[in-house]
Amino acid sequence: MGGYENGDSPAAFAGEDGVILGVDGGTTNTVCVCLPAAMPPPESPAAVPVLARAVAGSSNRNSVGESAALETLEQVMTQALAMANTDRSAVRAVCLAVSGVNHPSDQQRMLEWIRDLFPGNAKFYVENDSVAALASGTMGKLHGCVLIAGTGSIAYGVTEDGKVARAAGAGPVLGDWGSGYGIAAQALTAVIKAYDGRGPQTSLTQDILKKLELSSPDEIIGWTYTDPSWARIAALVPVVVSSAEDGDEVANKILHDSVQELADTVIAVVRRLRLCGEDEKDKFPLVLVGGVLEGNKKWDICGEVIKCISKVFPGTNPIWPEVEPAIGAALLAWSHHRKGLKLENGS
Repeated sequence: MGGYENGDSPAAFAGEDGVILGVDGGTTNTVCVCLPAAMPPPESPAAVPVLARAVAGSSNRNSVGESAALETLEQVMTQALAMANTDRSAVRAVCLAVSGVNHPSDQQRMLEWIRDLFPGNAKFYVENDSVAALASGTMGKLHGCVLIAGTGSIAYGVTEDGKVARAAGAGPVLGDWGSGYGIAAQALTAVIKAYDGRGPQTSLTQDILKKLELSSPDEIIGWTYTDPSWARIAALVPVVVSSAEDGDEVANKILHDSVQELADTVIAVVRRLRLCGEDEKDKFPLVLVGGVLEGNKKWDICGEVIKCISKVFPGTNPIWPEVEPAIGAALLAWSHHRKGLKLENGS
């Protein structure tokens, strides 16, 4: 939850100066952290003074619908404020970094919604969740590239002069095939194809049936469409990894193809922004976030992705954030708030 120097608690920073909220809204869950607005610049990730942290369900409107997504966002912010023993009147700035925010019209609708929630002169910033993920690896400085591979996948990059680019992040229908959903959906498809005789036999069949407590592959169809939520499908990724580690050729091909998809996503963004320089050898930060990229003992998806990218861009500097994306979002809001105070004070 953060470290506090000189024996100070987070509450010592809050006082009348109010609080900052950072929200990381994902397809699986949504996290909100509350920071004191008057905190000093943190010297390290461990020094970020977190007043409260709350967790709720999905806030991706493309997955659960706009009404449910907004309800989740309001719930998680209200809970974080209550845990911090404060209320909406104390909020000075909010950064909502939410998956599914893909267009200026998405941002505008969410800005109009949140302005009605908070009284006073609070400042609001709405971004895609990839922005918070990048900030979590760079301690609030927006420069470099981030790859998120969780339930969905996206690469997002920012240059030092503010140019941005993204790739993927369009959801499962349009092919986030390196994502958790993409990996699991391909595995389910492989099982059905093997059962039909349209594809090779695979140990994924028995492994997935065991995991789902089903007796026959044809029951997978009913299981899938009873609740086709993205996170529910993506939860099967560990089964695919385990099958691959045990030597299953079909599972291994799915993971190898996914590695290449994720690498290609990053390569597209880095090239578009020239983060690698004209000769493609300059050093740049690559922040890596998401459950798919968490280390596995034998089948290291993240390690393989980095190898693929580094072959193209030898200056790739992989970063595994020491703080979660919600803190990255809060640091962005805090940075904007701090700059505003400096301008008001004429400094």
